[in-house]
Amino acid sequence: MATTELQNMAEKLERNIASVVQGASEAIRGCLVGLLAGEHVLLEDVPGVGKTLLGKAVARSLSGSFTRLQFTPDLLPSDIIGGSVFHSSTGEFVFQRGPIFANIVMADEINRAPPRTQSALLEAMGEAQVSVDGVTHDLPVPFMVVATQNPHEFEGTYSLPENQLDRFLLRISMGYPSREEERQVLESHCQGEPVDQLEAVLDIGQLRDLQAAVRNVRVDGSIYDYVQDITDATRESEELAIGVSPRGAISLYRAAQALAVLENRDYVVPDDVKQLTVPVLSHRVLGKGIVQGSRRNVTEGIIREIVNSVSTPG
Repeated sequence: MATTELQNMAEKLERNIASVVQGASEAIRGCLVGLLAGEHVLLEDVPGVGKTLLGKAVARSLSGSFTRLQFTPDLLPSDIIGGSVFHSSTGEFVFQRGPIFANIVMADEINRAPPRTQSALLEAMGEAQVSVDGVTHDLPVPFMVVATQNPHEFEGTYSLPENQLDRFLLRISMGYPSREEERQVLESHCQGEPVDQLEAVLDIGQLRDLQAAVRNVRVDGSIYDYVQDITDATRESEELAIGVSPRGAISLYRAAQALAVLENRDYVVPDDVKQLTVPVLSHRVLGKGIVQGSRRNVTEGIIREIVNSVSTPG
């Protein structure tokens, strides 16, 4: 497919989402980076700033299947992946697919479910498949989880384990809109929920073409060195107990390729890496002596300091 056509598809997708999600251009761009890279995204912020709205807007902009899961303390793994149901007419157990079998899965308040239920997502997010009663079932392609959580609420919540956090390509904060942007939000909601009228602008085949284009984005050797210099610095930092893993380095590299496509380029530049370092790496490291409640702000600050200390390729 021609580069111009790919660019037009990416721009059309971003404009469509931005038409109903005002004042969140960075969060929209982050979600699209995850979508084009074929990975998953964690939206972490206070209630009411548009996390669920953004996830729904991404899903409605595509012609694929979409499910929304509200995570609760009593949610069971079978409520997500499905299970075997006995059919008395045939005398056999038949696998009944759960809501995880969709192109886009919205996992609302993911940290409200107990660890056993959260772990049901691990295989799905890592391998795009689920295993039930010893049988493996492939998930639709493409497959993306958009999860939300409130980082400041502790009652009735469970911290996401490190291995599950590592499955999210980016952790994104929505932030509050400006006064002008909030006015646009108020005016757009006077006739109802705008996202409910949002129409798909890309089909699944076109999304696959965009994802294939991401894999073909050129990466210079100096960019590889830059990514390695950053990840090495996290492992050597005296402020971090756990540095970035090789999977984290691959994630940063892949995210930079996706951002290049959104920026209408077929090659990665150092600014692509620098722009994505905090949302891609900050949830993959652990600061020394940091409690869960203060983890985000501290680790993001450490990552910024590391990026500023590493020489940028010319």
